[in-house]
Amino acid sequence: MYCQECGKKPATLHFTKIINGEKTEFHICESCAREKGEGIPGAPNSFSIHSLLSGLLDFEHLGSAEAAGMKQPALRCEECGLTYAQFSKIGRFGCSSCYKAFEGKLDPLLKRVHSSTIHSGKIPKRSGGQIQCKREIEQLRRDLQAKIEHEEFESAAQLRDQIRELERKIADL
Repeated sequence: MYCQECGKKPATLHFTKIINGEKTEFHICESCAREKGEGIPGAPNSFSIHSLLSGLLDFEHLGSAEAAGMKQPALRCEECGLTYAQFSKIGRFGCSSCYKAFEGKLDPLLKRVHSSTIHSGKIPKRSGGQIQCKREIEQLRRDLQAKIEHEEFESAAQLRDQIRELERKIADL
């Protein structure tokens, strides 16, 4: 695919912009991107996910006890020693234990970024069998509760059996 601006060089940057619900895609070469002023990953002054996260993490600090003048002990991962302040600067965890160490601060951050802390998107078929079963069980439990409320006990018993079957399937995975 060639650059949509100059039509001469191969397009190496692919942008998708969504403004007021309208999606626009364009593919340009690096030199045209520099001329247009678009952010080039890795280049100075370019936009990155780290910049977004850092901004969100700094936003969180504005309402914190530290901003109010009260001193709080620094959150630190016991496993690798990374502090929350270091995480907010580099935008990456030091180890898998950091998720647990910073859990209290991550939930509000994830809710602000994704509007939920529970994944509700697509699930890979190869590795998502257990997740898919759990979602199906949750839906069946809601249906079961509705059947019980409407006193449809035979249908409720069938749903109960389906739930048990899926729970056994999860245990086998």
